[in-house]
Order: sequence, then C-alpha cells, then structure tokens
Amino acid sequence: MGQLLKNRFVRAIFVSALFLQVGIWVRNFAVLLFVMEKTNGNALAVSMISVAEFAPIFIFSFIGGTFADRWKPKKTMIWCDFLSAVSIFAVILALVFGTWKAVFFATLISAILSQFSQPSGMKLFKMHLQEELIQSAMSIYQTIFAIFMILGPVLGTFVFQQFGIDISIMITGIAFLLSAAALTLIPADHSMEKGEKTTTLWEEMKSGIRYVLAKRELKLLGICFMAAGLGIGLIQPLNIFLVTERLSLPKENLQWLLMVNGVGMILGGVFSMIFSKTTPPQRLLMMGMLANAIGMSIIGASTLLWVTLIVEFMCGFFMPSIQIGINTMILQNTDSDYIGRVNGTLSPLFTGSMVVTMSMAGYLKDQWTIVTMFELSAALFIIGVLFILPLYNKAVPKKMEISKDSV
Repeated sequence: MGQLLKNRFVRAIFVSALFLQVGIWVRNFAVLLFVMEKTNGNALAVSMISVAEFAPIFIFSFIGGTFADRWKPKKTMIWCDFLSAVSIFAVILALVFGTWKAVFFATLISAILSQFSQPSGMKLFKMHLQEELIQSAMSIYQTIFAIFMILGPVLGTFVFQQFGIDISIMITGIAFLLSAAALTLIPADHSMEKGEKTTTLWEEMKSGIRYVLAKRELKLLGICFMAAGLGIGLIQPLNIFLVTERLSLPKENLQWLLMVNGVGMILGGVFSMIFSKTTPPQRLLMMGMLANAIGMSIIGASTLLWVTLIVEFMCGFFMPSIQIGINTMILQNTDSDYIGRVNGTLSPLFTGSMVVTMSMAGYLKDQWTIVTMFELSAALFIIGVLFILPLYNKAVPKKMEISKDSV
C-alpha cells in the first residue's frame, strides 16, 4: 500500500476517481428523484434514465476502446471530464430557460464521453505501474466505487432534497472539473509501442471482432454477458418500485437498499481477493451469478424490508466475484495487444442486451408485475451460468501461473 501511494499516478487517479464519483452519484440521484417528481413515478420515464446512461455504452464502447489505443490517454481523460462538465453546465441553462426534460442529456453526454475515458484509464494503469502493482491498484480503485455505493445514494439524495435539481447539476459539473484538474497531475503520456500503427481504425475494429470469435472462452463469455445484460436490464430501472410498491415506503428509501448492497460489495471484494488466488475465475463468476440469481428471485417476491436488506447484502457480497471473474478471464485468455478491443467487443454485448430490456422494462412492468420481472431476470442469470459451465474445470493458462509465482 505504501509503495502504491508513493506513486504520483496512483495518487492523481484516486483523487480524480473520488471527484468523479461525487459528480456521478449526485447527478444520478438528482435526475432520478427529479423525474419521479415530474412524472408522478411514471415507469417508462424512469426506465429512460437508464437507457440514456447505458445506450451510449452499447454504441460507443467499441469505438472508444479502439481510439484509446490510438490517442494519448492522459489528454483523452482530461478532455472527457472537461467536456462532461461543459455539457452539465449547458443542461443547467436548458433547465432554466427551456424544458425539464433536458436532465436526460446530463446523463447521456457524460455516458458517451466515459466510453473514451474509461479505456484510456485502463491504459494509464498499464503505462505507469509495474505489473505486480496493477492488481493491488485496481483493487483499491474498485473499492472507491464500492464505497460510493454506500455513500453515493445518501449524498445524492441529501443534495437534491436540500438544494434541488439546479444546484445538484451544478455540483456535478464542478466535481467533473475537479476530476479533470486532478488528472493534470498524472505524469506525461509516453508511448508503449516500438513502432507506429499502420493499420486503419476500421481494420483494428475488425481484427478485434475476429479475435473474439476465434477464442472459445471469449465466445462463451460473450453469450454469458448477453444473458446477464438482458436480466439486469429488466430490473435495473425498476429498483425504485421495489421500494414504493413491494415495500410500500417513500421513494427516498432506495438509498438504504443501495447502501446495504454497497457494504456487501466492500466485504465481498475482500473475500474475493483472498479466494481469487486459489479459485479459478470461471468458478468465481459462476458462484457470483448463481448467488445473484437466487437473490433476485427473493427480492422480487419480498414485501418485508429486513428480508430485502439481507438479500441485497448477499447480492452485493457476491457481485465482486462476478467482476473479478470476468476481468481475470479476459486477461487470461487475451493477448495484451487485444485487451482494449476485446473489452470493446464484449461490453456492447452486455450493455446492448441491457439497453434492449431496459427500453421495454417500463412497458413490461405495466403489463406484468414487478415480481414477474425479477423472477425472469433470475432465470436469465441461470442461463448465463449454463453457458460458462463448459469452462468449469478449465486449467489456468501457463502464462498466468508463471506470473502468479513471480509476484
């Protein structure tokens, strides 16, 4: 830990992440609660918030990942945060002089820019850290996100209730500017390649797709991604209706469900880090997906707050198993030259599937019941587990074994 925090890049990227998370959570909860108020809890309007957040991931993820390999990552991240802040301030003007529906653009534009920023951030970890420090740095980086799963909903709800939508959006813009300022402290970009690229952007995108299709493990992981995306898309926009309809509580109580889930994620992250050294990633992934499938089916049926909170904790506890399992499987089965493009290929499979069911979630919820939606989501997670099952006994690649022994 001490060696990590002495690194100038690590300090800057962690401070940037803190500001970015403040902005994201204040924005997300301000927009959610504002739309709930304006539409009287219209399920379609609420689901469109999630579409605005995740549709750009489907559309721009592969393009952003490919450009991240061509552009200077530090400059890319700074410009993305700066332009996100500019777009946020433009939304404030639209709210004051135009229509309240402009709040959707606060989420949309930031989500588009994040598809160029996120892969650049991964490249910076590779550029500025020794191989043996990357896993520890990524673990701390992910812990920041888990902590904000607890603090974020409380912070976002408090800011909106105390100051309203205009100030909430302004705080978001300022947080993005501070994140960009922190990134300027990162050491200058330097080339990680010996020669310049001679291929075109289109050729690189096609080679990434061909690479995924040629690898059995990546193809099965992609199908698992699709099943999980379809399942999450069905319920992600509807969590607030668990609070208002199943638990008969005010909408603001959603923050407590997310807080408990976040506590579970932090403890589950520690658990997964310990057991990831001895447990193959595909088993971690299967364990996490199976636990979340069971949890979704119970949460959808529950009308008792204490039952819902316990199961939310369980789902959060096993979520890092899914994240670590997926990331490790990708790293184990992908050459370093293709990691960005493989991520850019698999992510749209997940988010594209999620956006499809998110777009229908509000309509389907009105046609069926929220219980049916959660049970169907659980079934889709089970289907995802079945596609990973053929890899259950797959051995760790020799390269990975050597690297583990050398650390």
